[in-house]
Amino acid sequence: MSVCATCKKPLEVEIEPEEDDVQMSGSSSKAPAAAPETYPDDVQLSCGCHFHWDCLLEAYQVTECSNCGKDIASTSSDGSQQVLCNLNNEGGLQENLDILPLLTEESYLKAYPEDRKNRAFLEFCREGDVQAIVGMLQDDESDDDEDEDMEGVQDDSGKEVGVDAMLRYQDPIGDMQSGLHAAVHAQSREVAWLLLLLASNIPLLEIPPEVFQEAEALGIMRGITEDKVDIRSLKDANGKTAEDIAKDVGGVWVTGWVGTGKLAV
Repeated sequence: MSVCATCKKPLEVEIEPEEDDVQMSGSSSKAPAAAPETYPDDVQLSCGCHFHWDCLLEAYQVTECSNCGKDIASTSSDGSQQVLCNLNNEGGLQENLDILPLLTEESYLKAYPEDRKNRAFLEFCREGDVQAIVGMLQDDESDDDEDEDMEGVQDDSGKEVGVDAMLRYQDPIGDMQSGLHAAVHAQSREVAWLLLLLASNIPLLEIPPEVFQEAEALGIMRGITEDKVDIRSLKDANGKTAEDIAKDVGGVWVTGWVGTGKLAV
């Protein structure tokens, strides 16, 4: 078996099963702990070198193999750069998988770990997962309460933290898209309305009653927005607002959205 080029250990990983508190019949004792399961953990790069996934992330040098120094980048059919590999893990073997987006994201988060929560928030916006979005906002509000008033407070990197910053976060390695851009791309009206309610200056009378009802049921509502950036004014790296993206995407945005002011200031 090949070994990892970095740590020289077999290309596998042990995963502990989730704890099971099922009680043994007639006893309050816990069931014996199950033995960990072993799965492959093998990233074979185009140069032929093998790595554990975590070891590759630790040693990642953009588009050069950290072990042999060979260029591992290639050009895709659309002219963009890619890093192809054969990935074998608990999900099975995936051949010619482009891992450059994952490597780029993990490298960024390694340098800026404080952005991990904001990027998770954006991913939920892309997926249209309202419950997850609300859960993150509520968790952040709880953290703010514990730290008194976090509004406008900055972390050590100079970035604002808290709910307002999360709502208006723009992805530095994703064309500077905001949550509203992501929701528009995903054609998720539910997420778009939630963001407009919480992070825009759109008159509340223009928000549908059912949006208010759902927000109230979820335990969230708009705070003071007059001194905050209106999420509709945010532009991506191509200078496009969510309204511009809606015009390009079409679909659910064509009727009753584009040109109405709902997605634009």
